Amino acid sequence: MADSVIVLSGGLSHERDVSLRSGQRVTRALQELGVDVLEHDVDSHLITLLREHPDSVVVPLLHGEAGEDGSLREVLDLLEVPYVGSTGAACRVAFDKSIATRVVAEAGIRTPVQVALPHEIFRELGAAALVRALGQRIGFPMMVKPSRSGSALGCTRVDEPGQLPGAMVAAYAYGSVAVVEQFVEGTEVAVGVVERGDGPQALPAVEIRPESGTYDYAARYTAGETRFLCPAEIDPATAAAAAEMALRVHEVLGLAHLSRTDIMIDRSGTPVFLETNVAPGLTATSTVPIALESAGLGIGEVLLELVALARRRHRE
Repeated sequence: MADSVIVLSGGLSHERDVSLRSGQRVTRALQELGVDVLEHDVDSHLITLLREHPDSVVVPLLHGEAGEDGSLREVLDLLEVPYVGSTGAACRVAFDKSIATRVVAEAGIRTPVQVALPHEIFRELGAAALVRALGQRIGFPMMVKPSRSGSALGCTRVDEPGQLPGAMVAAYAYGSVAVVEQFVEGTEVAVGVVERGDGPQALPAVEIRPESGTYDYAARYTAGETRFLCPAEIDPATAAAAAEMALRVHEVLGLAHLSRTDIMIDRSGTPVFLETNVAPGLTATSTVPIALESAGLGIGEVLLELVALARRRHRE
């Protein structure tokens, strides 16, 4: 079964359901174009499957830890299997918010003030002392997030000191390191970057307006809970600045083929980097498919181009 595409989705992360929905949508889109597609989970049969289809290209759509931290892609490199997307090394940096934010900031891109706190440090030094220090350094409101997680799982807005210990516990439920950062008021947009024949291009910015006021897991993946406006209702100069930021992040972090950068447009109209994603969701309520449609691009045709890029990278 030469020249087939293997769509990997599922996995064991907290975002398994989202990954499966992304996989189903991508599989349908490619099959509609006549592509021979195998959809598969990550399990003990995967390596056998890859060896049985040596001419295939993998499209990894796993979200969360094992899907975005680079580990699976390192295995694909080990097996000499071509795949769409960023390398394992680039994924490791991009997936960890405590590292990616520093790398992006050092490149001159505007980011929120951020502090990373391992669980052991928070426990040993005590919440009371750290709450005071964080209040002085970052101020309220602030955001608390797991350093290595996605889909807003474990993320909490903190408006006053008494809320901070509970927010830290919620973040530590998803990993051993939490990041505490300045809360940026403004308009949230997501800007996808896709590599085509003439290099990376930014997709139209998608403005995110959750009905609840918070873009949490339910708002992301429940139809009708969030309004998505594409192109975003921001002025052309701001839209251009957001697009430039997404392209710069893609370059600085060494990403490949497809990424999505989440940006807050602050009250002064200045874009501020929030985080980036190496395996953006491709469900019916995900922002990248919305942006592709706005740009007049089909998800299937774009993925076919990325599969070709993956084959070329593998040959080189």
